[in-house]
Amino acid sequence: MNPRALRALGPVILVVAAVVALVGALVISGGANPLALQDPGPFVRWALPVAKLTVNVSGAIMLGSLVVALFALAPRERAFGVALDTASIGAAVFTVSSGATTFLNYMLALNPQLSLGQEFGAQLGNYLTTREIGQAWLLQTIAGGVVTVLAFAVRGWVTTLITTILAGASLVPMATQSHSGDLADHNLVVMAITVHIIGAAVWLGGLLVLVAIRPVLEPDRMRLVLERYSSIAIAMFVVVAISGFLRSLASIADVSQLVTHPYGIVLLLKIVMLLAMGALGAWYRRGLIAKSGEKNAMFWAVIALELVFMGVASGAAAALARSSSPVSEVTPPQQTPAEILTDAPLPPELTASAWFTQWEIDPLWLMLGLFGIFFYAAAVRRLARRGDRWPAHRTVLWMLGVVLLLWVTNGPLNAYGHYLFSMHMLLHMLLSMGIPLLLVAGAPVSLAARAAHRRDDGTRGAREWILWIVQNRLARVLTNPFVAAGIFIGSLWLFYFSDLFRWSLYDHLGHEWMVAHFLISGYLFAMTLVGSDPVHYRLPYAGRLVLLIVVMAMHAFFGIAIMSSEGLFVAEWYGSMGREWGATPLEDQYVGGGVAWSIGEIPTLITAITVAIQWSRTDEKQQKRRDRHADRTGDAELEEYNARLREIAERDEARGL
Repeated sequence: MNPRALRALGPVILVVAAVVALVGALVISGGANPLALQDPGPFVRWALPVAKLTVNVSGAIMLGSLVVALFALAPRERAFGVALDTASIGAAVFTVSSGATTFLNYMLALNPQLSLGQEFGAQLGNYLTTREIGQAWLLQTIAGGVVTVLAFAVRGWVTTLITTILAGASLVPMATQSHSGDLADHNLVVMAITVHIIGAAVWLGGLLVLVAIRPVLEPDRMRLVLERYSSIAIAMFVVVAISGFLRSLASIADVSQLVTHPYGIVLLLKIVMLLAMGALGAWYRRGLIAKSGEKNAMFWAVIALELVFMGVASGAAAALARSSSPVSEVTPPQQTPAEILTDAPLPPELTASAWFTQWEIDPLWLMLGLFGIFFYAAAVRRLARRGDRWPAHRTVLWMLGVVLLLWVTNGPLNAYGHYLFSMHMLLHMLLSMGIPLLLVAGAPVSLAARAAHRRDDGTRGAREWILWIVQNRLARVLTNPFVAAGIFIGSLWLFYFSDLFRWSLYDHLGHEWMVAHFLISGYLFAMTLVGSDPVHYRLPYAGRLVLLIVVMAMHAFFGIAIMSSEGLFVAEWYGSMGREWGATPLEDQYVGGGVAWSIGEIPTLITAITVAIQWSRTDEKQQKRRDRHADRTGDAELEEYNARLREIAERDEARGL
């Protein structure tokens, strides 16, 4: 296909394929069938999935265009501006379609009599401000409007990065409301859908923006941009595949339902399309990109076919959001107190075997951990292939840290942390004190600086963005030892003695924030004490030990304060689980305080020993340097100093002193 024709027809191809797939999938799954009670009519039932499809595609254009601009283009070139203009157009459509979806969801939920009267407006306002789904879609609409303005107005690196982060965040409210039916594992589903939507948006939007920027790039430059996009697309394919698989586990009870149940058939269609896109991406990455000049019709025909597949997958995804899964159709038993609070059944009693058999997968940290292992190993391998050495102990410690992170965020601590305060506290201690020590020892920034390819065309790749992150002014402030220590110990007290702790229990996004915050704050503090990656300022070793002792004392006092507490933290949560096994909630909280006081001090002690060893080795290195200097100069400085002393002594003797 001619590239010019593709630029004009590419979006049309995508939209037509998506609409056809959406209509067909809704017919198969019954997602637009009349409701048994308070049916809003065919217009709402069919318009809602169409509006949701528009939200998905426009959101992808918004986010994907910004990501490609950040990682493949430079602000000085025209294509950068075209990509941001494309993102602004996508954000504008995203805003309007989000507003339409909000209104259609309101009509579907309450089936009001449409009018211009005050009562209708008051009911709509109440829906937008008091209903969770109304609040989510309203927030998304507002965020889309902000991104529309920013993407049109900004053209710098930092402002574009901020706009990209906001664009990604604007997709989160939609993700939290995208599942239908009462699924057994709410947290898994919400996070899987969130990661899935963001990954698919970067993948699809990146492909569409390539079509938009092609006319303003020379063939050689276009090939380079395609290579960079293909790297992003491969990573997003992995994200979409893993998150989609985890989401499917919660929506179907048996593999046979993929061909026997209407929902399963539509899901299978989406899976086939995603696999086909992955195969096409691998194919053109291996050979066609190098031939992607103006006259290579084969390459652009593959792009057109990929747009068809993406359209079909997008249509199927929008239909699935309006369809009942096999799991949701099963009549649930009467909910227990734990299920009412957590949307999940109470786990079995915490026995010795449960430490190895109980898992609660968190898709976000599962994929971050897998990527952390893969990219670190790939970087070490790249250094080895060019003849450079990387200390083996750093690799081992990094891998241990990531594996421990995977176990903490996906294993028994995550499974029981919502039910036992002691398990929550152990999770917290490992996140903020144990795991950071191992990760810091891996020196990931130094490895990335040595292994990642340096770019010289004005764009920023992984190396440039990592170095910018650790060298900007905010990083200098955060890595100041006193600031890092203040964040580390101050957030500990603030979190547990404010509503932040309650938020992390009731809202899964709050839980994700908690994990990220304590992991990062612990990493920053460990970095200032024992890290080998460069920071703007480090205390002398004596100062580090004094600072660590102060933090240890405040940390121990925190644990004692919990143990001495006579009231239950978030009593309506931990005291209302209906748990009949294990210690009472107050006794378990006492154990949690003991964990913070005793077990939590073990990593601190290890840190102190590490600082002492580094101090000792530094003194040894300085002494060796002095000895080598003395050997080279024949102890000239010492002899000169002794001669000066003899001269002073002789002068004093001559004066009769």
